[in-house]
Amino acid sequence: MPVDPADFRRALGQFAAGVTVVTTRDAQGRSLGLTVTAFCSVSLEPPLVLVCVDHRSEAHVGFRQAGLFGVSILADGQEEVSRRFAVGGAAKFAGLDLATGTTGVPLIPGALAHLECRVRATHDAGDHAIYVGEVLAVDVKPGRPLLYHDRGYGRLGEGGEPER
Repeated sequence: MPVDPADFRRALGQFAAGVTVVTTRDAQGRSLGLTVTAFCSVSLEPPLVLVCVDHRSEAHVGFRQAGLFGVSILADGQEEVSRRFAVGGAAKFAGLDLATGTTGVPLIPGALAHLECRVRATHDAGDHAIYVGEVLAVDVKPGRPLLYHDRGYGRLGEGGEPER
């Protein structure tokens, strides 16, 4: 029995996720990036993470060319940054003062954590590519994460409970 795409999308929307902006550079050194909730840890030893990137994303070519990417785990209060990177085009970088990681990847200032990664493996899966990255550098700050659930942003309340 085929799965109805609208039902599938609604079901996936029930999964609350942290929000990241994943960045890289193309062969000309231009910054590329997109908002990604399909991010998770893979292994502690060696330290590996994965991100899923739509084949249609302009950032996809940067992953293949540069072989490096950064993951900025967004903090509560960075909803505007998430929305900015959820759309295509170079305008998302206009007026944004990016940080540069030790590997040269662009990073989002004010994020709770930065992971700088080297592409270790790529797997095509439907309309996305799964990039497994070996973590080369980490920077962590205290704070609360930005959350995404059912097409909206939320936050953790004082007791750790999700709020809208």
